[in-house]
Amino acid sequence: MNAPTVAPELQKLAIDTVRTLSMDAVQAAESGHPGTPMALAPLAYALYTRHVRHNPADPKWQDRDRVVLSAGHASMLLYSTLFLSGYDLSLDDLKQFRQWGSKTPGHPEYGHTAGVETTTGPLGQGIGNAVGMAVAEAHLAAQFNKAGHGIVDHWTWFIAGDGCLMEGISHESASFAGHQKLGKLIGFWDDNNITIDGRVSLASSDDVAKRFEAYGWQVLHLADVNDQAAIDRVIAEAKADTQRPTLVCTKTIIGYGSPNRADTAKAHGEALGKDEILLTKQAYGWPSTEPFFVPDAALAHWREAKARGVALQAEWMKRFAEYAKAFPNEAKELGRRWHRDLPAGWEKSLPVFDEKTGNVASRAASGTVINALAGAVPELIGGSADLTGSNLTDVKGAEIFSAAKRDGRNFRFGIREHGMGAIMNGMALHGGVIPYGGTFLVFADYMRPAIRLAALMKQQVIYVFTHDSIGLGEDGPTHQPVEHLSSLRCIPGLLVLRPADAAETSEAWRMALRYTSGPSAIVLTRQKLPLIDRATHAPVSGALRGAYVLKDAPAGSALQAVILASGSEVEIALKAQGELAGAGVATRVVSVPSMEVFGAQDAAYQASVLPKGVRRVAIEAAHPMSWERWVGEGDAIVGIETFGASAPYQKLYAEYGITVQAVVRSVRS
Repeated sequence: MNAPTVAPELQKLAIDTVRTLSMDAVQAAESGHPGTPMALAPLAYALYTRHVRHNPADPKWQDRDRVVLSAGHASMLLYSTLFLSGYDLSLDDLKQFRQWGSKTPGHPEYGHTAGVETTTGPLGQGIGNAVGMAVAEAHLAAQFNKAGHGIVDHWTWFIAGDGCLMEGISHESASFAGHQKLGKLIGFWDDNNITIDGRVSLASSDDVAKRFEAYGWQVLHLADVNDQAAIDRVIAEAKADTQRPTLVCTKTIIGYGSPNRADTAKAHGEALGKDEILLTKQAYGWPSTEPFFVPDAALAHWREAKARGVALQAEWMKRFAEYAKAFPNEAKELGRRWHRDLPAGWEKSLPVFDEKTGNVASRAASGTVINALAGAVPELIGGSADLTGSNLTDVKGAEIFSAAKRDGRNFRFGIREHGMGAIMNGMALHGGVIPYGGTFLVFADYMRPAIRLAALMKQQVIYVFTHDSIGLGEDGPTHQPVEHLSSLRCIPGLLVLRPADAAETSEAWRMALRYTSGPSAIVLTRQKLPLIDRATHAPVSGALRGAYVLKDAPAGSALQAVILASGSEVEIALKAQGELAGAGVATRVVSVPSMEVFGAQDAAYQASVLPKGVRRVAIEAAHPMSWERWVGEGDAIVGIETFGASAPYQKLYAEYGITVQAVVRSVRS
């Protein structure tokens, strides 16, 4: 967009409105971060009034630009900007900053406030999200754009602070973005030289510009964020380079205008105080001493974004109509993906395993399922964190996503688990794709913050976690997960799926694709698992209820115990049931592929699977904590409460007591 033609006095009034609203909201809440919004108000003004393609009347417009505030503590910068631009946010909402039930929580939350593209606050996550959004835009553009019809054509912007760039996730994400040449990604580094503890030099002496240049980014410099013409020039230069993402090193003064707090750590994370706010407003030449005062001229100027946004979207919709006329099938397919509707009949593509194909490790079965689904669900794209051959995440015959092959659906995320998690979140938030990513279960710890945010944002991200227990064997305790299943199961909204065989693995993928209101973790073995004979056991469809009676006691016998298990330990439970039957002890084996799904069933179904008054024994090659919900006093859990060791997995199961004999003893006792 062109250089500003608005009178400098009106620009200043519009910018200072953001600053004063931010100060007043933090003061009213008596908590928050006023300094960064005060510093970055000129950038937010330039972006939302001139450069970002957005429509306040339709925050979900598919071809809008995405703006990510990675420095989520500066939330009042975003809230003020959204309110002034005309999004569904009122002045009263700003007055309720950080209060119960308000639309303005302490950090931006996706799905809670109109115009917020992602949940940020844990520093650096937003950078990874922005990278993922740029990836999704590039992928969909390559798939759907035609000559003369650029219907997927938008930019991704992010604003990050020193804290974001110190966090390790920023290194992982920025390295990936540079390697992939994501030229439609533009970031602004708020270079204010202040952290909570004081000067950045207390903890860091990085040369940020050289660091990003080494990643393959274009690095530009904005000497003074208050210079509107300079902002326009640097954005034009950023957009001119379509082969590299851009980082704009943006010099700011935290707490700008505050006589006693500017350029100090005091301006970062606490209210300025009423007296200091009055002094700051005087320094701005502000026309009122009243809190939350919004000048009519400033509001009218900001609200011009509404008409501009409506016109931008209308122009795009006209172009899309022309595209749909020329390419009706592609338009219909893209529309389906935007609406997150799975293709009709996709479940018919799920493989049915037999004796020849099903006696495999569940990771191998998962690889078969991914390839079976690939043709039916084209939006399913992903890869692994440098473990493709172990996680078996590739779609055979498909291209690898790269700068040269944007339509590739196989991803090489590199040894960047945390970055992979945040990038997948951004891909899901962007829409049009369903991302999946693989690594060993033990390395879920490396991406846990991103998993937690996916659950908080209710995003359909699928994690393929293989090598799920001491069953991976010789790699030893560093690679053998023990506490991970329990730690994942306690994340609200995360669907954890641990299938017992190839057939349940197919059902796990069915559940993950059906589960559109959150992420799923499919937890898989390295070692082979026997295919359960469904002619003598319950149909695998029971897995869809989270837990089901896999094999019951003989008809007419008095049930004496229920044996519960997941994954590879279901085989042990079945063998224990056989031994106990030979001794005249009648038991039931319950397969529990998902505690979350089972926990959501009605009480009648749960009681039909786990009858009251019957003793229970659970077995899982993991920490027993998550099973305590399903077993009671006097019951038993066969699990592991120590780290593993390096040895063949058969030896490890024997030494750690994950055995048929251990289950039999527990039932008898």
